Amino acid sequence: MSDAHPAGRGLYCNRTLNLRAIRAIGYDMDYTLVHYRVEAWERHAYEHLRERFAAQGWPVDKLEFDPAMVIRGLVVDTERGNLVKANRFGFVKKAVHGTRPLEYEAQRATYARTIVDLAEPRWSFLNTLFSLSEGCFYAQLVDLLDERALPVVMGYADLYRRVRETLDAAHLEGRLKSEIVAAPEHFVLSEPETALALLDQKHSGKRLMLITNSEWTYTCAMMAHAFDPHLSHGMTWRELFDVVIVGARKPEFFTSHSPFFEVATEDGLLRPTAGLREGRAYLGGSARELERHLGLSGDEILYVGDHMFGDVHFTKSVLRWRTALILRELEQELSALEEFRKTEGRLAEMMDEKERLEREQCQLRLIQQRRRTSYAPAGGPPNEELHARLSQVRDRLERLDSEIAPLAKAASELVNPLWGLLTRAGNDKSHLARQVERYADVYTSRVSNFLFATPFLYLRARRGSLPHDPMVPGGTPLVPATA
Repeated sequence: MSDAHPAGRGLYCNRTLNLRAIRAIGYDMDYTLVHYRVEAWERHAYEHLRERFAAQGWPVDKLEFDPAMVIRGLVVDTERGNLVKANRFGFVKKAVHGTRPLEYEAQRATYARTIVDLAEPRWSFLNTLFSLSEGCFYAQLVDLLDERALPVVMGYADLYRRVRETLDAAHLEGRLKSEIVAAPEHFVLSEPETALALLDQKHSGKRLMLITNSEWTYTCAMMAHAFDPHLSHGMTWRELFDVVIVGARKPEFFTSHSPFFEVATEDGLLRPTAGLREGRAYLGGSARELERHLGLSGDEILYVGDHMFGDVHFTKSVLRWRTALILRELEQELSALEEFRKTEGRLAEMMDEKERLEREQCQLRLIQQRRRTSYAPAGGPPNEELHARLSQVRDRLERLDSEIAPLAKAASELVNPLWGLLTRAGNDKSHLARQVERYADVYTSRVSNFLFATPFLYLRARRGSLPHDPMVPGGTPLVPATA
């Protein structure tokens, strides 16, 4: 990670990555090369969803998009109509039924014996920022279903299937994206540094590829808006890439053997092709054929995307490409953590004291128990002193709990009052953070952060920490970075 990056814009490394050894870099487009104004885009998608259900007679006219209701990394429990946040082991740490948070006892009764396993059809992982409108609308429909206000629906799973299919249809139909294309300045964030990052990589000898599920006309419009104003000497976005692939159908692109079709005209007419040629655009195809064209494979290729499974999981597990995940929310999360640092320090100090007192209380209770039953030598202070000290410890623990509670609550509400931090679930890593750790060699908030790494840097992962590692005050592992 470069020391010169602005706050929150580092490249964070799970597995050591030598950028000098990377010979080709593939990029996703949406929320990777092109960053949207999340609330504007998702509100627009939500309104299309609502309109389609209203047209079928559903009572949804009064529903409104709530951008804080859902975050990336939540899991939909389609069996119970819940949104849940799980930790890295799959244990549910927070749950909402429809739009109503479950109380602790209700959540415990529901999930005490349940592990979130994404391989099971019951669970649907909200992989990307495109999932926010879907999750919000589904939660609101669950409320209406519970009120028996919806047409015939065969339970929560059937309801979720309808939401997914309707949103997919809205994306495919073209009207939603045509409205985005008509006014891109309302939906796309300007990222002038991204073009320079790609030029650095291209001129360092790396072959660049655009691999997106979006169709040709939408890709052209978004890329031209996002890149062309920031390229000099009349250069266009097409000249940045050795190969452009649209309609890729990821993740099938990484696992199938489908043919490529060349995009023969600017309006998107196709023709069959016997092989790939530099500087051309194609539809469909497969990663295996792309590897043959490049003469590269495996860890010679880096793929950068925002979708945990469609972009990162399959490229890593099937092709063994190197992977980089774009987490735009990371900047807000790191900013919130920095602002909370002093409070976090006070909280850590009180928790350290609480742990010391609890250990002392346990020892005093053990002495008390041994004296009462005489099954072993008890030792310790006289009974009067023992009871007095137990009373003091208990009183101090009660005061500590009253001081810790509001700080712990504030820590759990950083960034989002309902769900908290993206990468945390209580004191543990979130399920999303575990996926990032498992499948992303590096992660960062935006593609332009590669500027601070340069195309030549050796990115080194920090040594992994374990519970038995030496700790500094406040519970931070005393583990040096790998040299």
